Amino acid sequence: MPHTIRLRSEAFSKAVRLAGFRSDYALARAMDVNRSTVTRVLSGALQPGPAFIGGALVALTPMQFDDLFEIIRVPR
Repeated sequence: MPHTIRLRSEAFSKAVRLAGFRSDYALARAMDVNRSTVTRVLSGALQPGPAFIGGALVALTPMQFDDLFEIIRVPR
């Protein structure tokens, strides 16, 4: 079975609040991605890709991959 990465939405939102980001725009700037990418990943319309994951880990330091994301199996 193939795998993918899913955002841990509650943990991510908490980390964003604790880091002091007050908007998707501010978060997107810190992550160096488009605001629409942040909005779409947070809404579940888009799976997090490498740029989102890397940007999140930089912007939300000291959070680690396993704090913000999980690897899940995708049914075929």
